[in-house]
Amino acid sequence: MLSHPVQPLLHDSAIVLAAPTQAWSGADGRTSMPIHGLYHADTRILSGWSLLVGGATGEPIGSAARGAGEMTFSSLLRHLDDRTADPRLRLQVTRTVTAGRLTERITIESGLAHPIDTTVAVRLSADFADMQTVKAGLGSAADRAAFPAAELPESPVIDVQTTAAGIRLATPTVAALVQVSGNGVSGTDAAALGLADPVGTPGSTELGATWAVTVPARGSVTVTWTVDIDHAATVVQAAPGLPEWAGVSVQSGDARLARWVQKALKDLSGLRMATTARPEEPFLAAGAPWFFTLFGRDSIWAARFLLPLGTELAASTLRILAELQGTTTVADTAEQPGKIMHELRPAAFTIPGEDVSLPPLYYGTVDATPLWICLLADAHSWGMADAEVEALLPHLEAALAWMRDFGDSDGDGFLEYVDSTGHGLANQGWKDSGDSIQWRDGSLADGPIALCEVQAYAYQAAIGGADLLDAFGRPGGDAWRAWAEELKTRFRASFWIDSPAGRYPAVALDAFKRPVDTVTSNIGHLLGTGLLSAEESALVAARLVSPELNSGYGLRTMSTDSAGYWPVSYHGGSVWTHDTAIAIAGLGRAGFGAEAGELVTGLLAAAESFDYRMPELHSGDAASAVTAAGAYPAACRPQAWSAAAAISVLGTVLGLAPDSDTGQVGSTPIEPPVVGEVTVHGLARTLRVG
Repeated sequence: MLSHPVQPLLHDSAIVLAAPTQAWSGADGRTSMPIHGLYHADTRILSGWSLLVGGATGEPIGSAARGAGEMTFSSLLRHLDDRTADPRLRLQVTRTVTAGRLTERITIESGLAHPIDTTVAVRLSADFADMQTVKAGLGSAADRAAFPAAELPESPVIDVQTTAAGIRLATPTVAALVQVSGNGVSGTDAAALGLADPVGTPGSTELGATWAVTVPARGSVTVTWTVDIDHAATVVQAAPGLPEWAGVSVQSGDARLARWVQKALKDLSGLRMATTARPEEPFLAAGAPWFFTLFGRDSIWAARFLLPLGTELAASTLRILAELQGTTTVADTAEQPGKIMHELRPAAFTIPGEDVSLPPLYYGTVDATPLWICLLADAHSWGMADAEVEALLPHLEAALAWMRDFGDSDGDGFLEYVDSTGHGLANQGWKDSGDSIQWRDGSLADGPIALCEVQAYAYQAAIGGADLLDAFGRPGGDAWRAWAEELKTRFRASFWIDSPAGRYPAVALDAFKRPVDTVTSNIGHLLGTGLLSAEESALVAARLVSPELNSGYGLRTMSTDSAGYWPVSYHGGSVWTHDTAIAIAGLGRAGFGAEAGELVTGLLAAAESFDYRMPELHSGDAASAVTAAGAYPAACRPQAWSAAAAISVLGTVLGLAPDSDTGQVGSTPIEPPVVGEVTVHGLARTLRVG
């Protein structure tokens, strides 16, 4: 018996999605677990549904996905079949999700020589639960009854109206129209098919439909049901048009790379969305199921990884974040002039039991601002139009000023963070769990915290920002280069730790400016930014591929020689795909091809373990001890930066780099090669191998 509510597990569930809509079920298509249901934005519309044919469920035999937005679940109907050994009745349920709509097409196929009369019955459960309640493990009535002391929003009362087309379920902000078909013809009178007429109740509403069907001899019959969603309060919606990678394909000597890239591109298409305020500006939602919205850091990294495929997504991501850039100081939201936001929601996001309550527009991130500058500088190098870049220069100047005037809150020359509200994020770098910044003995570091990788981002941002100011004839470039060089000098004096096993950078400085001595993957983010010398880069490269950090399936977030290490700790020993990809890119830029290749090989093995849909994170268990990468059961998937990491790895393998003088992309593959010959089709720009 659980003593407290627990977050739903995700690892063995199937997802069909088209942002901002997603449907979760078991691998057999059935809904039975706490995460299962139909979601739109931050609301779960349906908590589950069931299907009976001839009064019984089918026997699952497999499933097949077509992109991120469609999946077919196959079952046998042997309870209706003849007595021969071969199964001759098959059930095919094709689930399709588009933005704001779920459709299930239910087909019974027969190989029998005679017709079959039977029934198809669907029952739906609607609860309109908010996402934060589901995430807290309190999404069902049974969960809420088991933990009555939990502070939860009231369950919505669902208004029910029957129409000729179907049944409309609604709360004050969300509506869903449920429609069924007659013999596969949509628009038939719902009442004639037995669609239930339930009464609105707090917590849950159930309704269903029953079809009497005849399956012809050696033929098939199909019925469908759909849910169309209208969400008046949401701040996100579907993105317009097609992604710029729609025509891209990859072939590789090691087929795992091509499979990972192709799966990733399909998932990224499903994660494209826009805000309701700026529907023409697409970006990538951070991840499913919990983060179907705009996140500064996540959306920036994903767009940055995808630059080899074009600059359209980067440009729109930069613009939408610039629109929301801070202009004043507000303690409760962590807004400051020039600061780039962290998270956008339609209402306050409260996590029951965790003392976290984030305002709808929250700025509690220390790294999104320098990363926004880095993305702008990189996008310009990759070919973003001068006019688009120039329009963002006032935002660039404000972001640079934030690093100097607000990011360095105590004037010591480093960017640091601390939550001053008591209900925001305690840690505000990418490792944002409460226990992520530890000393080697396992004790937590006291804030304000200055993270090592944030100093690298700031250095790179200052140099890249200075170059942009020069390129467009604006003042300040030399001052920012001088600022960057001073930061480099201070970093060398303050962050490096001498140990019997060799020198390495601390993960952070604590409130007393002491270097926090845990060895972590954060140091991989320093490579290729310009912050380190060649000698320092070599020390970091060697440390990254050590058995303490390199699991064989990617980089552990924390070294195994730390007291706090645990292979399935969120930030204390697990492996994050994007984190490893950042280190791989840095190794490639710094000339450490062998080390980069070693980590690439590990990620390819992990990708194979997860059928090429890389989750948010996975276990840090050593490849020498297990036969496949282990799941972190609560990991989101697909996750924007985990999927986009495939393109970053592809770019590193090929050594892709933009040439601003020629407008072409140069290619100098890493040595030794790790995936054989690679061919990329459909790029908008010319590949020049050399």
